[in-house]
Order: sequence, then structure tokens, then C-alpha cells
Amino acid sequence: MNAIEIIQLTKRFDTFALKDVSFTLEQGTVMGFVGENGAGKSTTIKCILNLLKKDAGNIFIFGKNHRKDETAWKEEIGVVFDDIYFPTMMTAKQIDRFLAKVYKNWDTTYFFHLLERFKVPDNKKIEKLSRGMKMKLSIAAALAHHPKLLILDEPTSGLDPIVRDEILDLFLDFMQQDDHSILFSSHITSDLEKIADTITFIHEGQILFSDNKDTLLFDYGIWQGTEVEALELPEQAIVARRPHAFGLEVLVKRADVNIAFELNKPSIEDLMLFFVKGEKYASTTN
Repeated sequence: MNAIEIIQLTKRFDTFALKDVSFTLEQGTVMGFVGENGAGKSTTIKCILNLLKKDAGNIFIFGKNHRKDETAWKEEIGVVFDDIYFPTMMTAKQIDRFLAKVYKNWDTTYFFHLLERFKVPDNKKIEKLSRGMKMKLSIAAALAHHPKLLILDEPTSGLDPIVRDEILDLFLDFMQQDDHSILFSSHITSDLEKIADTITFIHEGQILFSDNKDTLLFDYGIWQGTEVEALELPEQAIVARRPHAFGLEVLVKRADVNIAFELNKPSIEDLMLFFVKGEKYASTTN
């Protein structure tokens, strides 16, 4: 079963549109959802959650229609946005009492266990907490009803590396159960390289690629050299070119390049930059 399946999702605004967005998050995996600010990540997530009404397409969560079966699937997901959305005058104790009435499987003991693990005070108003503490509280609230799917929209944005590492460890703990899944939207690609199984890249409302992370990083290589030396690269291997301090950087399909060419392994960020800003673009399906 797929945790999330999106088929040709379309959502139009005056100056922006999601255009036939399609991807699948397999159950038991972590998908990194990447793209520059304004690319459509948050819009896609809000459509999944039915916070925005889609114009066309289909969305399924655990095989359930995201509109018809909304009450059922919302019991099985936890959501973390880039900011906490509880009233700032509330404390963690008050949040516990409130959410215990919302979720059938709310686990007060586990909620306070997570707060203790994260060293988040349970009697301090949200407005008095640091950004890191707010995000830890938000994550604890998302996990305490034992969801099978986490949907995360920039949960580590603006946090220091130590706090981010703590949070990533908790997500890895969550994934120890085979039926758990995470959709992780983030512009911090180094976090995704640590935790993601697949990477989906959205640009200007369209999906440019959605593939296994290790396959992506293995299938492509970065060659560096001069303009003259670049002429020796096979034409069919070249995906995109970018100026480099000493000449050119060229993203190539590793399988189409002779082993005599020395290639560097790209990062997720490298792939994003080449696909968006490269001088030449070739589809990954070519």
C-alpha cells in the first residue's frame, strides 16, 4: 500500500499554479520533498491535507480518497508545519488536554515522555518558548497519537545543527516500524541526505524528478574542466552545464561517460542547481 499517491494534481492561483503534480510515497519510506521557496511544496501539502481545495487530480492517503475519507485518514497522520499553530497562551499541559479530546489514540504518557526527552517545559506558555522548543513541542504533539504517516513542512528550518540532529534522530526512531512513512519538505538538503529514501523535486509548480535518492546520486556525476576539454564529453551524457571558477562544471549521466573521465558525486543541492540553472537541460527520462 502507498502512504500517499498524487495523480495529476492541479491548483491554480492568479500568479502561480501546480501543474499535473504526480508522485507516490511508498509505505515504510521517507520522501524528501525539495524545491526553492515558492516552488509549490507548501501548496502541495495543503492540498494533500485538504486545507486547500484542488482544481483537478486525485489524492489518496493509505488508499483512501483524501476528501471522502478525511476523518479516517487524519487519525493516522501527524503534521508539523514550519511554525507552531496552537494559541500562544497555551502550555503543553493544556495542549495535552485539548488533543486528548481530538484523537482516539492520544497517548498522554508518550506525549510527556517526548517533552521530557526534548527538555521542553510542560507548564510554560508557547509565547515564552524558543523557536527550537516550539518545534519540539509541535513534533511531540504530532507523534503522541501514534500516527503511521508524518507530513513535515520545513520542521527544521531556522534551527541550529544540534537541535536539528535531535529532531532527525526522533524521525529515524519513528521509522523503525515498517509501516511508518514520512513526507519531509525541506530546503535543508543535508538533512534529507541523512534520512530520505526518495527525493521529489518540484520547480515552478511542476515535478522535475521523483526517484530513489541513492539511484539519483549514483546515476549522475559532476565533471570539471575547461570549455575545450568539455568537447570530449559525449553529447548524450550531458544534462546541464554551469560556469565554474576554473572553467565548467557539467552534470552528466554516469553510465554514458567513459571511466577515463574523473567524476565527482553530486549532492541533492547540486542536482537542484543544475536542473534549474544549468545552461542545458535534458529530462531524466531521456
